[in-house]
Amino acid sequence: MNYNIITTPLLEAITAIVGADAVITQHDELERYSHDETEDLVYYPDVVVKPQSPEEVSALLKLCSKHLIPVTPRGAGTGLSGGALPVKGGLLIAMERFNKVLEIDEQNLQATVEPGVVTEEFMNQAAAKGLLYPVDPASKGSCFIGGNVSHGSGGPRVVKYGTIREYVLNLQVVLPSGEIIWTGANTLKYASGYNLTQLMIGSEGTLGIVTKIVVKLIPLPTLDALMLASFPSNEAACAAVSAIFRAGIIPSALEFMERRGVEWVKEHDDIAFDLHDGVEAFLLIEVDGNNQDVIFADCEKINAVLEAYDCSDVLFADSSAQKEELWRLRRTMAVSVKSNSVYKEEDTVVPRAALPQLIKGIKDIGAKYGFESVCYGHAGDGNLHVNIIKSKMSDEDWNNKLKFGIREIFELTVSLGGTLSGEHGIGLVQKDFMPIKYNEVHFALWRGIKNVFDPKGILNPGKIFN
Repeated sequence: MNYNIITTPLLEAITAIVGADAVITQHDELERYSHDETEDLVYYPDVVVKPQSPEEVSALLKLCSKHLIPVTPRGAGTGLSGGALPVKGGLLIAMERFNKVLEIDEQNLQATVEPGVVTEEFMNQAAAKGLLYPVDPASKGSCFIGGNVSHGSGGPRVVKYGTIREYVLNLQVVLPSGEIIWTGANTLKYASGYNLTQLMIGSEGTLGIVTKIVVKLIPLPTLDALMLASFPSNEAACAAVSAIFRAGIIPSALEFMERRGVEWVKEHDDIAFDLHDGVEAFLLIEVDGNNQDVIFADCEKINAVLEAYDCSDVLFADSSAQKEELWRLRRTMAVSVKSNSVYKEEDTVVPRAALPQLIKGIKDIGAKYGFESVCYGHAGDGNLHVNIIKSKMSDEDWNNKLKFGIREIFELTVSLGGTLSGEHGIGLVQKDFMPIKYNEVHFALWRGIKNVFDPKGILNPGKIFN
């Protein structure tokens, strides 16, 4: 696709839509929008705009469609797949001014929010009314809910409560043509034609720009218990995961952490935590509800399962402060790994009973290619984040051979019944691996859908597939 550049008359038309204070053209100011959290990739947009109404987004897209200008929508820039990188330059639409919780409907247990609302801020507003929005990515303190929708995000507690797909009821979307639509209805059931809401979730800004989000809420559990279980091996910890569910328990969170990741968190964040010899892996297990006796009974059942899988120690958090410290151990792991080494992060997901084979295979592949890895993630739903560490790998091998090791990790993942991403999305960095899982029938369908929504190909070009 040959796109056009933003000429002076076009820039004037853009400025007339959003106002001069919402337009960025200076190179040093554009730097912030040239990258996200995806390793070291950098792509500068030609112009950044910060609209604050669906009508402004509509006018911008109509203009760009008419003049064949590539458009990249961007949330908070916390993505890990390069989804918000303006690889074709052009116009970047930053959604940071769409930052309002428009309504929390306590009668219907629903809320309407704008896409630039920080996820944790919305969670806190809902909790203040005794309601739970359970989609809580590790970056919840900085990511936008619109980005969560675009990537089909999850987090620790979706193991019990479900991913964001279970909570989005309706979306206001601006199509690449500039038309504004609602994708569904504010109802708990929907059987009225193709479900455009579900199609938009996880589409990574390639089909439209979300400007309002209607989500379902649930009553906030009043009690919880948190356990940290220690294991002599990664495989033992991963094997215990499926066994907990087979015992009839559904934790509200079940997280896996490898020893090396905990060591780096201790070094980076100065978290007080005793790391004993012989412990190679951990499960962080949360059980919640409204009845303390039921929660304790579930914890006892879990403890019995852990003992059967060589668990050497179980720490029960005895205060809110200790619970917060243990959660900080998990939530800061990605940042700690990034601060310690050159790395690449992959986002694998398999049926949870296959986790032991997955993590063993990852280590074997690392030994074959000469890289180390630090693994952690949402073990309760089979989602393992794999941080590949350069370690002693030469620059030549890192730049030229590593991709073959990553391919083998994805081939292993698919062979175990999994897929290429559980919650980070495909974006720019994973799209070359898509043929491992999908065939030409899938690509033809996807291209057909893309062409219906975006026949000129202006919206977030270069993402998911070619």
